[in-house]
Order: sequence, then C-alpha cells, then structure tokens
Amino acid sequence: MNLSTGVVLAAGEGTRLRPLTQTRPKPMLPVCNRPIVEYVLDALVDAGVSELVLVVGYKRGRVQDHIGSTYRGHPVTYVHQRKQLGSGHALLQAREAVDGPFVSVNGDRVIDPQTVADVLDGFDGETATMAVREHANATAYPNGAVRLDDGRVTELVEQPDDPYRLINAGVYAFPSGWFDRLAATGRRDGDLYLPDAIVELTAERAVLGVRTEGLWVDITYPWDLLEATRRLLDAGLADERTADPGVYVHETARVHDRATLQAPVVVGPDAEIAAGVVVGPNTALGRNVTIAANATVERSLIGADTRIGSGTTLRDCVTGTAGEFGPGVVVPGGVADVHIGTDVHENERLGAIAGDRVTLRGGACCEPGTVLGVDATVGVGAVARDRVGTGAEVVR
Repeated sequence: MNLSTGVVLAAGEGTRLRPLTQTRPKPMLPVCNRPIVEYVLDALVDAGVSELVLVVGYKRGRVQDHIGSTYRGHPVTYVHQRKQLGSGHALLQAREAVDGPFVSVNGDRVIDPQTVADVLDGFDGETATMAVREHANATAYPNGAVRLDDGRVTELVEQPDDPYRLINAGVYAFPSGWFDRLAATGRRDGDLYLPDAIVELTAERAVLGVRTEGLWVDITYPWDLLEATRRLLDAGLADERTADPGVYVHETARVHDRATLQAPVVVGPDAEIAAGVVVGPNTALGRNVTIAANATVERSLIGADTRIGSGTTLRDCVTGTAGEFGPGVVVPGGVADVHIGTDVHENERLGAIAGDRVTLRGGACCEPGTVLGVDATVGVGAVARDRVGTGAEVVR
C-alpha cells in the first residue's frame, strides 16, 4: 500500500554512544560520512513517501540545521519532543502533523528502501504492521524478540529465556486512529514506549509482522558504527566517486601517489593523505581529515577536521571531530573489555573511542578499549586506558 506520510523518531540522545553523542544527537552520527538520519530519509523517499515528519529533541538544532525545510524536494515538518519520555511519547508528539495512515521509522538505524517497502507491501490500511527480521542473537538484542504465529505478532519479549531469532526492526505502518490507541497505552515509570503499545494492541486485535531482509544496522554502541561502515562499503553505498573497486574518494580529496588505499575505504571532501600512508580496509575518513606521512589507519571511522601525525597507527577506532593525533601515536586495536556507562562489554573489538577535540601528543598510546571523553588529552609518551573523562589529561 502506498503511504504519503513518514514519521522519523529522531529525538534520542544515545547515552550508550557517549562521548560521541555528547556533542550531537544520535541520528547525526556519521556512517560513511553521512548522518544516520539521511539513510532513514532516503529509505522513506525511495519507498514512495512524500511528506516527512521528524520528531526531534536532544540537540534538535543539529538535525534541523542539517536537513532544512525540505529533503530531496519533499517537505519536512519538525515536531519537538521537549522531554525524552520514551519512543511512544515521541511518536505521540506527531499527532497533529499526521492525517491518516502513516509509516513510522526509528531514526537511529541504518536501513534501506527495501525494508520500508516490505512493510508497506504488507500493510492493508487497517491493521498495524511491523518489520521483523532474523538476528543472530535476538536474546541479546536490547529491543527484544518477536514471536509470530502465521504472520501475526503474538509477543514482544525484552529478554527471552529461550533462543529466538526474530527481532523488531523498528519500521511500522499504522492505520488512522492509531494515536488514540497509543495515548491509552500504560506508562512505565512515566515513560511511554512504542513496543508496549504494540504488546497491548496484540491483546485486542491483529498486528502483522512482515519479514524483511533489507539492509539494516542497529546503532547502539560506538563499535556498531564500525560495523555499519563495513556493511555500507561492502554494499557499495558510499556517495564519493569510485577510484578503484571498493575505493571511494571525493573529487576534492588529495591522495599522494605513494599512499595506499585498501578497499573498502571512503575518503571524504578536502581530505589529504600523504606519501607512505596506508588507509583501510573498512575505513571512512571524514571531511578535511589530514594524514601525515607513513601513518596507518585501519578499520576506523575518523571524524571531520581530524589531524593524524606521521608514523601514527590507528586501528579499530571511532573518533569525533577535530581530533589531534600527534606523530608516532599508537592505538593498536584488538579485543578488549569496554566500559560504557555503568556496563562493561566483554571481548569487543575496539581500539579507542574518542570524543570531539581529543588530543594525543607525540608517542602517546591507547590500550585496546579506551574511551576518551570530549576535550581529553593524552600527553607525550603517555598511555591511556579504560576511561578518560571530559577535559581530563593523562600525563604518563
């Protein structure tokens, strides 16, 4: 079924992605040098949606300034969720901006048009319909598992006891009158969650689950950005022109003849790569990134305006913008336990996460799994490990 209106839930902060989201909302995190929300909007437009409603909240100006009043020629309406009180509450804010059936999409996952099209094809105009997809470990997926019976959703389970492989993909089609049902959903500690509304609805009437195999990457933790980058590069979805198979270089980038780009890799506008540098595989360099001679950057996502010194090695890294990595810096990458908030994630492949404006002076080193807060500094020859707070300095 064709639907003209799409609602994108783009109000969240993404606390599990700090320090990257300390300075930008989660939907504005870049993957292959484009913010996540652009992939969502492209999926809607390419699936036939012509009116876009964005629910914004945390650092909403970053989204609004970037997207503007139209996207690819289609009008964009912004709705402000003043307090982040759950996904259902966010969707409820769009009530006055939507007339009739509509499609709703989470704004913090990379998806392709096929995922949206599959839901629209399965929507009959009257029955709430949601995308479900197989996941290697649905029991560990934070939004829980979905159980189907002959195409109908029978259960959404946050932490199922038994192994299950279907998950909620965060793409829905809702009929007219949905907002009344949503408003009547019970709250949890004052918050209203969209999956709770689906659960309550299944007790009253059918909710359809449509299996989809389209491109879909959930961005929950910083290392998910590395996985999303890899998958988009493998799918050939980078915007920059192709120099060689799997090598995407913007026309304004400057790459020395004696530099090596190992596919898949994307190099953004105005980037400069010196002689002897090795970049890639599975690496994205943002706008105006500069890499001095004989440096190595592998399996990394490097934010705009970052400077990387000569002889520096960065592996398995995700950095914010305007970082300074001096000469001879070493982030060796590899598997480590990573501290995110109050949780420890074991055996994640991660060199370092660096917030905006992080500085590592000459000869500094980060042990695998290091998290560097915004404006953090690691001194000459010093070794950083675990977590370095916002504005903090490691001197030895």
